[in-house]
Amino acid sequence: MDYRIELIPLAVQDADRSIEFYGTTLGWSVDHDHKISPELRFVQVTPPGSACSICFGVGLEMMAAGSSQYIQVVVEDADAALAELQGRGVACEGVDDQPFGRFVYFQDPDGNRWALQQIVRPT
Repeated sequence: MDYRIELIPLAVQDADRSIEFYGTTLGWSVDHDHKISPELRFVQVTPPGSACSICFGVGLEMMAAGSSQYIQVVVEDADAALAELQGRGVACEGVDDQPFGRFVYFQDPDGNRWALQQIVRPT
């Protein structure tokens, strides 16, 4: 049996601000933005090349208010990822070189943290 992670919820305070960050600033696909009522809204965005999306919105109650996620994703090239993020105006520092990978870190406006890892194989 396969277990595929396809959706990760994020707690956000302002869905429109998060759509702006993930959709416009990061350039990720905004797959769904369904406003069922003023009390219920579902938004789903997907990073380029990912089989897993993230969701947020209003009234979803998937995560406690004020909580945050830490999500790690794999990228082919940490330097290219850093350059793309900085080119889009995302606050992030240089590449963090570790024996087990090269990392780039950033946060969304609600404090959800992201680590982009370039896997390093021992030679």
